[in-house]
Amino acid sequence: MPDKTTARSTYHHGDLRAQLIAAVRDLVESHGPDGFSVAEAARRAGVSSAAPYKHFRDRPELLRAVAAEGMDRLRAAMEAGCARHPAGSIEAVAAIGQAYVDFARGGPGVFRLVFGLTEGHAADTQLQGKGWNCFSVLLQAVARVIGLSEGHPQVQERAYMLWATVHGHSFLTIDGKTTGKFAPGADWPMLMQVAAAILRDGRAA
Repeated sequence: MPDKTTARSTYHHGDLRAQLIAAVRDLVESHGPDGFSVAEAARRAGVSSAAPYKHFRDRPELLRAVAAEGMDRLRAAMEAGCARHPAGSIEAVAAIGQAYVDFARGGPGVFRLVFGLTEGHAADTQLQGKGWNCFSVLLQAVARVIGLSEGHPQVQERAYMLWATVHGHSFLTIDGKTTGKFAPGADWPMLMQVAAAILRDGRAA
């Protein structure tokens, strides 16, 4: 008899939600957040057009789930980058920035979705929490370099300066604005220079 284990049957094992998120993530990359339908995502996941509504109330909720999953992946990448260098080092901070830029470059559609999604975003405690979790990775690394607590104003200020720089560079990169102005593969020297400049004079005595 043929194997009847299909994408439709995996719904009962809780896999459909993840399959739909993966399908929409691919569609966002190829068509943008406004260029696809829930029915198209269902078709890619191999289920009926009604099946997604067992997990997601509507299209905006599905997009928020994709953004939330993207933020989890971003945080994990930032943590992994940081962990490859000694705690309290400038390299650890620069590696967080490199992970951020690499995430944007590897999935510009989701990157734009994460930071451009406004419908319900401010009131969405889940997305707000995930955003803070990402920023906390940087806060912790900066606190270790400076030798102050994560809540110290100086740590908060320096972390924000680093984030603003890397965030701007990421958008300039995926928007093609660095062509002819910034050499491909030159992220690391720049990130090291920025991290050192921002953090060196902030070290606790």
